[in-house]
Amino acid sequence: MVPMVTEAWTLAGCGGAAASKPLPAQEVPVLPHPTAKKPASSRGVAVASSAGQDGRRDAAVVGRRRGIASCLLAALALAGSSSGGAARAAILEADDDLELLERVKEDKKKRLQKQGIISSSAAETGYLQDLVYKLSKVGQAIDKDDLAAAGDVLGPAPDAPWVQNVNAAFSKFSSSSEEKSAVDSFNSSLSSLFTSVSKSDINSSKSAFVSSATALEKWVELAGLTGKLKGF
Repeated sequence: MVPMVTEAWTLAGCGGAAASKPLPAQEVPVLPHPTAKKPASSRGVAVASSAGQDGRRDAAVVGRRRGIASCLLAALALAGSSSGGAARAAILEADDDLELLERVKEDKKKRLQKQGIISSSAAETGYLQDLVYKLSKVGQAIDKDDLAAAGDVLGPAPDAPWVQNVNAAFSKFSSSSEEKSAVDSFNSSLSSLFTSVSKSDINSSKSAFVSSATALEKWVELAGLTGKLKGF
């Protein structure tokens, strides 16, 4: 605060020799003595001269004190303005910190809730693990251009019981719009995979398999299941 006030004092124009220089004393005009009157005694002249000098000194002191007071008020006003801006900036920064802290707390709460759901959903986790194994076998078969073997793993239609079980697990573990969007992408790619394999289209089958695996990987990460399923 002291450096701030000192700087403001200078900005107010109160620094340097100008601020410490006393006000010039006003000269008292010398009046002519009337010839008809008797000159005053030397003692009276000395007293009058001393009184005049004292008055001039008092006036100079009062004027200097008023100048110092004005400069001090101006300096305090400038310092108050600067410190007020800093205080407002500090308040805004504190608000940002509080908002960030609230978001962190909310994210942590959601993660704990999701972990609780996962821990209490052994059946759904098993459905997802089965999906990982099936996709792995389908990928190996497609890599060997063996679409018949891939078809045996997938089954006859996209509405096979294992697919229904997987979607039940998706529904239980998906809460955000991003997770649900990843599920839609996976189901669309899986449907294309069924169609391509059934038509013995190797190129389309490879493309559909890659899309299915990519969508599943994204969903597993979003749902917080990374490390919970073998293969991810």
